[in-house]
Amino acid sequence: MPPAGEPVYTTTWRLDWHSVIDPGADYGEGAASAMRALLIREEKMNALRPGTAMVSGLMLAAAAAALGQAAWGQAPPPPLPQPSATHPWVQGAPFPEPSEEVLGATAGGKLYVFAGLAPGWKPKAMVLEYDPASNTWSKKRPMRLASHHVAFASLNSKIYAFGGFAFPGSGPPGWNPVDNVWEYDPAADEWKELAPMPTRRGAAAAGVVNGKIYVTGGANSLAGLTENGIHPARPHNVVATVEEYDPAANSWKTVRPLLLARNHHVAAGVGDKLYVIGGRVGGAFISSASNNVDLVEMYDPAADLWSPRTRMPTARSAIAGGVYNGHIIVAGGEGQDQRFLAAFKAVEAYDTALNRWDVLPSMPHQRHGLAGGIIDHRFYAVSG
Repeated sequence: MPPAGEPVYTTTWRLDWHSVIDPGADYGEGAASAMRALLIREEKMNALRPGTAMVSGLMLAAAAAALGQAAWGQAPPPPLPQPSATHPWVQGAPFPEPSEEVLGATAGGKLYVFAGLAPGWKPKAMVLEYDPASNTWSKKRPMRLASHHVAFASLNSKIYAFGGFAFPGSGPPGWNPVDNVWEYDPAADEWKELAPMPTRRGAAAAGVVNGKIYVTGGANSLAGLTENGIHPARPHNVVATVEEYDPAANSWKTVRPLLLARNHHVAAGVGDKLYVIGGRVGGAFISSASNNVDLVEMYDPAADLWSPRTRMPTARSAIAGGVYNGHIIVAGGEGQDQRFLAAFKAVEAYDTALNRWDVLPSMPHQRHGLAGGIIDHRFYAVSG
């Protein structure tokens, strides 16, 4: 039984794979990246603490990479079924292009999935649009620069992309930090280049407060190295840098750094504050040199001050997040210890008003490097 005051969940987990995958079959190594199903989970609670009513009716959607036939060229899928108490997970249109390390943002009631990694660490310029109303995916104009671990943020029906890693033009494979900034207009399906970031970095996270976008943390190369790309076998920086972008003026300003340098984290604006959650310290790669953190920081732009908040229940990195009614939903992630390297099922919600966490029912399958976003009471977690 949960402790006194904890929410009591009335539904049970049910994963409806239809003909996509046999849960009882042994697909061998890499099966986690071979799933293809858009799944939605609705949670109901018998009781909620004051101030946590947002969790009632929240739906969690999970999509994984493709198995079997490609989605392009198939007949249009049926409308997205509605979750219910007996069928809390439902299957939607399959994700068309299997990828890991994808990134997501929402605009105009649609979810946009960007980037991804191809074999050999080669970044993809993929852009896919999911329309919940028609339960369909559409290909959109590719990113102008093929890159991965880009920080995305949505503001005024536009999507902004900050930095990331590009493939080196020559030399050994690696992750080459860039300072490029782009604006994507979903209505016009057009990209526009903006003023570059002051600091080159990838695996940062961005959030919006009062019309400004704050790009936090990340990783980049050490000064003086002949090879620009970062690599697990080469020393590199994890940074606490925070830079404020003003879309109206297309200009940058450096503000107070994070209390803790980190990368592969979540950043989200709620009200007039910015929150940074979890991530990785010590390095940009899951290795013996890096560690996940559960630390949460809040930034007050008016005072230019950071302050610690209640820790996340599960320390993790490479996570997806979204904001709903003053709560920040965090899903998935990865980590390792001396025994194993694994992805997480965990789904947790941070109540910014009460400075506390709710542990939500876990996703049916572990995933990291996934795209996420909230549309009309639903949180979508795609691929990974």
